[in-house]
Amino acid sequence: MKHFPVIVLVFCTISLPLSAAPLDNGFALAPPAMASPSEKAAAFRQARLQVLAAAGKYERTPYRYGGLDRRGLDCSGLVYVSFHDALGVKIPRNTWGLYSWVEKIPVENANPGDLLFFKTGGKGAVSHVGIFVGGRRFIHAASEGPVTGVIYSSLDERYWSRTYTGAGRVLPGADIGGGGGNGADNKKPAKAHDKQENRILMGFAVAPTWNTFYAEDNVIRGAAGHFRLAAAVTPFGQPMIFGAELRTEWDRALGVFRIPFTLSWGVNDKVRLFAGPVVSFGDATLDVYGETRRYTGGTSWFGAAGITVAPFVAKIDGNDLSPYGELAWQSYSSNNAYRNFGADFAAGFRFSTGIRYTWKMW
Repeated sequence: MKHFPVIVLVFCTISLPLSAAPLDNGFALAPPAMASPSEKAAAFRQARLQVLAAAGKYERTPYRYGGLDRRGLDCSGLVYVSFHDALGVKIPRNTWGLYSWVEKIPVENANPGDLLFFKTGGKGAVSHVGIFVGGRRFIHAASEGPVTGVIYSSLDERYWSRTYTGAGRVLPGADIGGGGGNGADNKKPAKAHDKQENRILMGFAVAPTWNTFYAEDNVIRGAAGHFRLAAAVTPFGQPMIFGAELRTEWDRALGVFRIPFTLSWGVNDKVRLFAGPVVSFGDATLDVYGETRRYTGGTSWFGAAGITVAPFVAKIDGNDLSPYGELAWQSYSSNNAYRNFGADFAAGFRFSTGIRYTWKMW
């Protein structure tokens, strides 16, 4: 038992590095063992800034699962290439490996260059990681949301504050003016981080329109398309997309050409609601079993409303190409003496499926 204190001391000495920052040496900018405390602090401060600069060069790189270059990056891939480019080191490649590797710290003690972790899949394991840049902001590769790819986000945004799990230190602490708290001293280290993550989006879409309840010889009823200008913003910490579309619609069955101008809204670009006025040209009629049914109300201040759904997105040079479906209400009404549900439904609704392309202006 007289040797027990020595054993405890040796065990604690061996254990200390396991809870310390994992990158305290072994890279080009690491300070020598005999460096003074101020020299070590300066070296680690420079290393952190190098990591932030390396990550910033990948901003707007598209998201690609498993990606490790400018063609596409996933979240842990961005962390991996940033540390490799800046310091020439190889670190764990996946999010859970990074979470197990870092020194766990409170977010209030986080400095730029530390890592932030999130559970985006509900109550499961840690599934997302970003690099803290200061001022409660971080850079990461987002796979979903109004803007995907490598972007800057904030812990004050509702989604990220809800899914935040913890912070981790890779390099020994070095205060470079960007702690994780809300104090006045939490300044961002570079002007690039001051940019809001708003984006201007532009796009167009084309689609055939299909016959619904009202059937005739041709299953294709007409064509629809639109040109869109939108803004991806984060009001109240909640990502949203607001847009305006100039639409063109040719309805062969009704014999009309329509020009809706609609405003749209969605929390992301996969599902959007839209509504607006319409100018319609032509006499809206449907021939049903030899009888002509006439419809009015095509031109209206509230002539169109609907929902657009894009199930998945393919990235092309950082822009989005996606199939989409659209169900829209049209303001036509019937003055006929009797009801014909199939014909009246066909006059009042359109269903389209097609392709749309969206690119980020800035």
